Amino acid sequence: MPLTKKEDFAQGNENALFCLYCVKEDGEPKSCQEVFEGGVQYFMGQLGGDRQKAEKVVRKNMNQLPYWKAKDCELLKGEMVTDEEFEEILNKL
Repeated sequence: MPLTKKEDFAQGNENALFCLYCVKEDGEPKSCQEVFEGGVQYFMGQLGGDRQKAEKVVRKNMNQLPYWKAKDCELLKGEMVTDEEFEEILNKL
């Protein structure tokens, strides 16, 4: 999700590494699986229910974030959309 306003960030903190959907109530990050599935559900809504493409978009997004780069999460290994596809999808949000 694009972080464009203060309310988009975890706990309204614009210096946070996560969006409000990627953290628990205490501010700690959710598991890779929880974030991945939440992202897939979000992008399925944006992509007309295409789960396979949504998974590729979420992989691309999460693999670009320093926090997830440092984690060994099997869900993040696999096919991703191209840079061009990713940019086009984000521009439509």
